[in-house]
Amino acid sequence: MAPGPPQVSAALDPAATDAWFRALQQALQLEAERGFTDLMGRRERFSAFLARSLSQPPSGFRADTVAVALAADFSSYGQLSTSQRQVLVRRCRQHLHGWRQRTRPPSAPAAPQLRLAATTDTGAQDSAPTTLNPDTPLAEIRGVGPRSATRLAQLGLFVVRDLVHYYPRDYLDYANLVRINALVPGSTATIVATVRSCRSFVSPRNPQLAILELQLADPTGRLRVSRFFAGRRFTSPAWLKLQERQFPSGATLAVSGLVKAGPYGPQFQDPLMEVLRSPQAPVRSPQIGRLIPVYGLTEGLGADRMRQAITAVLPVLRRWPEPLPKGLLAEEGLIERALALQQIHGPADREQLQASRRRLVFDEFLLMQLGLLQRRRQLTSRPAPALTPAPPSPSGAGGDLLQSFLNLLPFTFTTAQARVLDEIRADLAREQPMARLLQGDVGSGKTVVAIAALLTAIEAGCQGALMAPTEVLAEQHHARLDAWLPQLHVRCALLTGSTPARRRRQLLEDLVNGQLQLLVGTHALLEDPVQFARLGLVVVDEQHRFGVRQRDRLLHKGLQPHLLTMTATPIPRTLALSLHGDLEVSQIDELPPGRTPIRTQLLRASERAQAYDLIRSEVVRGQRAYVVLPLVEESEKSDLRSAVEVHRQLAGEVFPELQVGLLHGRLASADKQAAIAAFARGDTHVLVSTTVVEVGVDVPEASVMVIEHAERFGLAQLHQLRGRVGRGAAASHCLLIHDGRNAGARQRLEVLVRSSDGFEIAEMDLRLRGPGQVLGTRQSGLPDLALASLADDGEVLERARAVARRILEQDPDLAELPHLARLLDGQRRRLSEPAPLN
Repeated sequence: MAPGPPQVSAALDPAATDAWFRALQQALQLEAERGFTDLMGRRERFSAFLARSLSQPPSGFRADTVAVALAADFSSYGQLSTSQRQVLVRRCRQHLHGWRQRTRPPSAPAAPQLRLAATTDTGAQDSAPTTLNPDTPLAEIRGVGPRSATRLAQLGLFVVRDLVHYYPRDYLDYANLVRINALVPGSTATIVATVRSCRSFVSPRNPQLAILELQLADPTGRLRVSRFFAGRRFTSPAWLKLQERQFPSGATLAVSGLVKAGPYGPQFQDPLMEVLRSPQAPVRSPQIGRLIPVYGLTEGLGADRMRQAITAVLPVLRRWPEPLPKGLLAEEGLIERALALQQIHGPADREQLQASRRRLVFDEFLLMQLGLLQRRRQLTSRPAPALTPAPPSPSGAGGDLLQSFLNLLPFTFTTAQARVLDEIRADLAREQPMARLLQGDVGSGKTVVAIAALLTAIEAGCQGALMAPTEVLAEQHHARLDAWLPQLHVRCALLTGSTPARRRRQLLEDLVNGQLQLLVGTHALLEDPVQFARLGLVVVDEQHRFGVRQRDRLLHKGLQPHLLTMTATPIPRTLALSLHGDLEVSQIDELPPGRTPIRTQLLRASERAQAYDLIRSEVVRGQRAYVVLPLVEESEKSDLRSAVEVHRQLAGEVFPELQVGLLHGRLASADKQAAIAAFARGDTHVLVSTTVVEVGVDVPEASVMVIEHAERFGLAQLHQLRGRVGRGAAASHCLLIHDGRNAGARQRLEVLVRSSDGFEIAEMDLRLRGPGQVLGTRQSGLPDLALASLADDGEVLERARAVARRILEQDPDLAELPHLARLLDGQRRRLSEPAPLN
């Protein structure tokens, strides 16, 4: 009797069923190996186990009639002869095997196999014009011509080198080989199927549109493919019949394209198609089944024309020299540069693409790090004054200035502050210029460490300079120094663009003759009339707002001063290595004790009244509040609330009983200082401001920070603004008001609600917005990264930096690596050109 279909319930547990079949087969095999003796197990004999198991299959799985009969036979197993037992065991094993196969769900057919013909033609490479070199104008390339060269020039592509380094921005994944039933609308894919039928006809709606329609099939399903031909010449019956003959029934067809949703399921419209000579024949098309590069284009320049231009120059790459030694390539697991450049424009698969990208990313980082490390070597190779304090004279003069300063402070240094100051003082004591970046979260006490470093330089008989990016921050620094330095008999002055001419002349005179020991200022410190008698230490605050050249200009005002740069915008390690590879990095990773955590909350614009209620309740308790906006005044192109408009509304309508101040960058310096002073004294209860309060403004009584249009700011900038509150003992609040229409923006702001770690926030900001926006300004003197991502390629950056250090230790001038030196020189020339980089 043939077994019927297995009775399977929806509640069947596949794992339990597999275990049941496996246990029975193992018992049957063991019985056969031991001579059919009806083995005794731990609890029961073999025959009893089989009879019970066959009559009681797993839950949700009903035994068939054959299994029931076998169970009865095993009940009388002890009365059977050895040959009868052998037949029964064999019958049971065969039935169980067939039964298991029938109950297993059908496995999906494997993805189609597609052989690709080689795309690199050795003969074509050998016949490539030998006159082409990296500096050959594109108009001289065969197949490009003057018109296309003009279009390419609009993309900043002028010579062969530019075209080769114009990397694809994406790839069409025609290498995604799938079966028909696995097609997903909206994705690109390739299928291999059999032509079931083909018909062509003229569209009934448009007499000048011809349509070719194919019905395809593979083991998993059927699919319709349509191609459209616009033009009267395509509508003749003879031409349509010719098209139909190209796709005979039964032919094997490879199809690549974008999958679209149709009324009867997924379908292809106007895909790439090729009829294969046989199911095993390779596809000859250079695009079907491959990764197709997608480039940034301009008007009048199509994708095919761009690919043709790049393909025309790729053969000459084999004549380009390899800049790195073969041993280094093997050690780092890198492919050759010429091969990487070829494969990035036409990878055979994802593995090739990854290998090519890794090599080119490594080269970008290596050149960047070589440039930074060479700049550091040039900086530190010049002798600098060793800033060690002179010992006190017998009369007691020249005491420990630094210790006197520390005694003035109403607090003691944290362990992190003390450690960083020791690192700085050790650098200052060397006859080699210090180049150090001091990082620390908001409120970690960087400024007081910098002042201690400046006093170390002053005690050694030198002058100090402290440069800040804004007048507000420079004035805050000066006010803080003015409270301490007179007690130490140290003269300090402030120089900004607003300093009166008479005061400026006196100040510059005192600076030159050495009577002025410390100068605080803005970009005004960079001007030519500013000259020092003996500049020993330069401190640059919020250094990411200054370019490298601006920083170097201030350094050239001394014999060779030491450099300490500071930032309260935490920079992730990958970004710090790329931007400040010429600097050593110190980090204050500890906040002073007693800082109250800031409660951060997201509010929609419709919930603004909650923020105003909180401000009122805090002011009643003697606290103060900031309201920060992205704009100074209303703009016709934007519907954002402005500082001037909100100040008018809060002062006249919302808080008529409170004093509301206004602060923004367009105010005169005296007005800015007056607004901050009124807020610090408590004459102003609410300060409406732009981001000019982002750094430097320190009011311990401020306990509420309301930020309008929070989605318009970066996370690191919001973290900075949040750091303006929570500087006193009272509980503080930061309220982020956003429009609520963008779910992605809200998700980004929730990072700030969850975390108060500036470095974690900066890392997330880097991933979400990229390094250029995180920094706020483009760093002068740094190359653009065409492929590398500072957020995702940190491991490659670390390797490149280690290799750059090793290369320069062995060969500081790259004399043994001339091709690498040439690449580095070319990068420097491009950076020094006034034209914008591609």
